[in-house]
Amino acid sequence: MPNRISVMVDIEKNKKLARDFFEQIWNQGDESAIDKFIAENASGNDPKFGVGRQSFRIAWRAWRKAFPDIHFAVQEIIAEGDTVVTRWHLTGTHLGEYLGKQATGVKVSVDGVSIDRIENNMVISGFDAWDSLGFREQIGLIPKI
Repeated sequence: MPNRISVMVDIEKNKKLARDFFEQIWNQGDESAIDKFIAENASGNDPKFGVGRQSFRIAWRAWRKAFPDIHFAVQEIIAEGDTVVTRWHLTGTHLGEYLGKQATGVKVSVDGVSIDRIENNMVISGFDAWDSLGFREQIGLIPKI
């Protein structure tokens, strides 16, 4: 049975991993960091990201092409055991085609939460909940309500 100190260290390590994930992969646009943070067969709840590291890479490239200045401001991280919850605010400028919508030049701003399971210092599964309706409204995919 792990002692309380080792559990606390693991939790802090997992929180740092989550923060570094957003900073390196998304904010710095470091594609090589995908291999560092995402397990080869990682899964998630967004079918557009597919299953596995390579599917994530393909979806990530589409996001980076459409929103080259994408930025995730991490607002809060909560961790327990192997699970990390990260609350974030995404911003970016729609400068390339995304979901069939040509670039609009619109600056998007949406809130979201990622719930990730970490094993062996890598994300093995993730669940993202975010304002995708507001995002789609902002880039003109659907009319504003």
